[in-house]
Amino acid sequence: MSDKHVIFGLHAVQAAVSRDSETIEQVYLEQDRRDERARQLEQQVRAAGLPLERVKRQTLDELTDHGRHQGVAAVARLPGPGDERSLTALLERLDTPPLLLVLDGVQDPHNLGACLRTADAAGVQAVIAPKDRACGLTSTVRKVASGAAEVVPFIQVTNLARTLRALRERGIWLVGTDLDAEQDLYQADLRGPLALVMGAEERGLRRLTREHCDQLVKLPMIGTVQSLNVSVSAGVCLYEALRQRRG
Repeated sequence: MSDKHVIFGLHAVQAAVSRDSETIEQVYLEQDRRDERARQLEQQVRAAGLPLERVKRQTLDELTDHGRHQGVAAVARLPGPGDERSLTALLERLDTPPLLLVLDGVQDPHNLGACLRTADAAGVQAVIAPKDRACGLTSTVRKVASGAAEVVPFIQVTNLARTLRALRERGIWLVGTDLDAEQDLYQADLRGPLALVMGAEERGLRRLTREHCDQLVKLPMIGTVQSLNVSVSAGVCLYEALRQRRG
């Protein structure tokens, strides 16, 4: 299933044109923007055979709901989030041990976009989040993700606890991050079928989510700060998993 979405920001639009030009219906470029990067984008769009229109900045402001569009936007038909059935189908197709990222109630679109971008870089096969009280695939998320939102399957589930139980039944090891965990990240074995479970920006993992994890780990905090942004924590954890899996 696909819906119309507005993609904005130079990198996000460039990535969409490069990867999924067939989904783009229209590209808009600010009429007063004539710099080299704008000319490169215009050449890229025309080479892909896509319609491009020069418009006033006010038009772009209205189209992007006053987002930081950098004078560039595109309207595209993009896949929406998957659900429990699409997650099951995805897992059944895999021929390598899964590496999944579970986000328990992340509400900031910048954090979700950054998590998707890192997930793509680290080879994550799916990012899973609850439908309720959590951020979805907004235009801001897609901009921050810089193209990753279009290639990393984003799964929204009705009941996160039930989904975690289903993952465990498939033999996927659930490792959650918790400030009070006794073991730190670098002591954990992250080489097999794995889902890393990260909490929300301030409250961390919910109690029920924490109870469904097979193992809890913490990131060693040597300085004065007590916690890291969820997207930073996700990056640290995913790349430690990647390091171990490549070793």
